[in-house]
Amino acid sequence: MKGILDGIRILDLSQFLSGPHATLLLAGMGAEVIRIDNPATGDALSNAPVFYGADGPSLEKRAEDDLGIAFLKRLRAKKSITIDLKKQEGHALFLRLVEKADVVVENFSVGVTKRLGIDWPRLKQVNPGLIHCSLTGYGSEGPDSANRGYDVTTQAMSGLMSITGQPGSPPTKAGSPLGDTISAGFAFAAVLGALYHRERSGIGQFVDVSMVDVLFSLVFDEPMDCYERLGLDFQQGNRVLRFSPFDTYPAQDGWLVICCGTDAMWQGICRAMARPDLAEDPDWRRMGWRVAHAETVDAAISAWTVARPASELIRVLTEQGVVASPVHTIDDLLKWPHLRARGMIQTVEHPVLGPLPGLNAAGFPIKFSDSTTGYEGPAAVTGSHNRAILNGLLGLSDDEIVALSDRGVI
Repeated sequence: MKGILDGIRILDLSQFLSGPHATLLLAGMGAEVIRIDNPATGDALSNAPVFYGADGPSLEKRAEDDLGIAFLKRLRAKKSITIDLKKQEGHALFLRLVEKADVVVENFSVGVTKRLGIDWPRLKQVNPGLIHCSLTGYGSEGPDSANRGYDVTTQAMSGLMSITGQPGSPPTKAGSPLGDTISAGFAFAAVLGALYHRERSGIGQFVDVSMVDVLFSLVFDEPMDCYERLGLDFQQGNRVLRFSPFDTYPAQDGWLVICCGTDAMWQGICRAMARPDLAEDPDWRRMGWRVAHAETVDAAISAWTVARPASELIRVLTEQGVVASPVHTIDDLLKWPHLRARGMIQTVEHPVLGPLPGLNAAGFPIKFSDSTTGYEGPAAVTGSHNRAILNGLLGLSDDEIVALSDRGVI
């Protein structure tokens, strides 16, 4: 089987996480992703800690083959060439590649592509069917569009940090860089939508993805603008305002999550706890009362869970129709047969050393019945596909490629 995006060519000008993760997902669906880096500076990830090589992980680079783990994970299944876009010859080379490309993905700050002469108005003149995806902190337009953004600043500006953590705690970011990775998922979906539109219309287009827009669209599903009038804390910890009990609870040997989405589930929890008094109480049996008195409810649940193993609690609750699960650590995840059965835990390959048995990465998270997915091949060393692409795709001779390299164009 072929990948759904087999035959689609992506030019990847992005760095760090948001753009590279978006193009990783496109590569996982079969697209040919060609990473383009500056020949003088290279990529942003291979020389950034944490490193991994023959002797395992390290915070300092100990050997030439030690490469950044972010590089090894995020740049899988991609090709790599180098072009200096600021040089006239490099700019011309890039435009020749654009003629033969389907998509350009970049996460430059607003204004950079215009200064380089590779903004959307210029690129669509070269290839009207091109899709240009720009992934920025605040979008390509708007009063704050020129502001630079990182994952943590977009979590802060979108309101996510203000509602994360326990009541009264300082603003807290998510444990994972969700601003980058969720925005990458939106960019991935946007590119697929633009490709579908082009299939029907023949027209390419500019795709504008703002990390703040993305996070705000998710955060504001909750009625945050009503919290103050309801006397509610913006920070709810692990609770969900519509349900109770709905939180993490201590077990004898760890933590578990118990999710009570209906009053019928509450009856199941009471049966599991052997508390018919709470099941029959006219207050406790109502979701609205339990939400308003969540601390009291959580205290009763915790008193029951803390003296019992998590596995026993989950078994009993599940038998009663209640949704419950353990809180997995990374060690638990790597041992979980379910993830392995679904191909979600894969050994990372090094471009020189081959498979690295002590280093794992996530597999492609979407499965299709009639199309293959996955990341074939390790991250490519910067510029390792210069000859193959410039010769095979653009028809440059070996002498021309050597001359371009000598002049620092590639």
